[in-house]
Amino acid sequence: MQVVRVTDQTGFDSLVIQEENIPALGRRDALIRVHAASLNFRDMAFAYGQYPGVIRENPIPLSDGAGEVIAVGADVTRVRIGDRVTATCNTDWIGGPFIAQYHHQSIGFSIDGMLSECSLIHENALVNIPDYLSYEEAACLSCAAVSAWSALTIAEPLLPGQTVLIQGTGGVALFGLQIAKMFGARVLAITSSADKAQRLTALGADAVVNYNDDPQWGEAILKLTDGRGVDKVIEIAGESTIRQSVACTRYGGEIGQVGFVSGVGGGLPPIEILKKSITIKGIAMGPRLTFEALLTAMQVSKMHPVVDSVYPFAEYKSAFRRLESAKHVGKVVIKGVGL
Repeated sequence: MQVVRVTDQTGFDSLVIQEENIPALGRRDALIRVHAASLNFRDMAFAYGQYPGVIRENPIPLSDGAGEVIAVGADVTRVRIGDRVTATCNTDWIGGPFIAQYHHQSIGFSIDGMLSECSLIHENALVNIPDYLSYEEAACLSCAAVSAWSALTIAEPLLPGQTVLIQGTGGVALFGLQIAKMFGARVLAITSSADKAQRLTALGADAVVNYNDDPQWGEAILKLTDGRGVDKVIEIAGESTIRQSVACTRYGGEIGQVGFVSGVGGGLPPIEILKKSITIKGIAMGPRLTFEALLTAMQVSKMHPVVDSVYPFAEYKSAFRRLESAKHVGKVVIKGVGL
């Protein structure tokens, strides 16, 4: 089979295609013919050696993918040959809080990932794809959609009429928008251009602030809530946004810290959290049970992921460069070998 491996974490040129034998099935493993995989910011950071965590030597990258079960181990009961499936990002995390050992079973990082003709995955991680979703759409969900869902349900569930702030037009942001609208919430957004603002409005955002035109965008968001502040923030950029995110969050509100696109600093004074009694939680995607809850909600609403672009397997480096350009709106997808 054809696979892509990370050779030395010095950028996209360190990702190389090579031929390998199909891995041997364990008793509770399933072999997946990968039809599509998708990129997340952390995949780009990993290629440059900038992603923290437990990393195996020269892994096959990408945690997010979808495909067809073509073989199963002797003791597999959760899936059958022919099933259309995707997988959670951490194979052992079925439910409950995240614990350190889950880092050791992280697809695309500590174990081989989805940028491959076939992928061997423990059955615990697998979830069935709703019939209405294509493989390309299903490949977008494991990290970005589950992270957005988790960020909106930190201490309390998202309720109709509440206000959510999203940042940008990447995968997590757009899933946050779509999920929030599914719940009947109001969505405010920040972005970098008029074109992207138009796309966000077309997708359902109730108001959009261009942070290049208005660097003090936190004040603009406060005005849009009549000074009360938003109920929930999906915090993606990190260093450049966290202080203003806190400033425009209501007393007792919640911030889900999903990413660090702009850097890992930020200098957030503790008093800003204390005086407003804000809950800030780091989001490590979510367990399989959360993924299954998301898919149930999607099945009812028939929500479709926003796919920015789809690249052939051989053009995987072009897909990475599209993500790096920050011009994408939605998810960047790579098709399976020969598909």
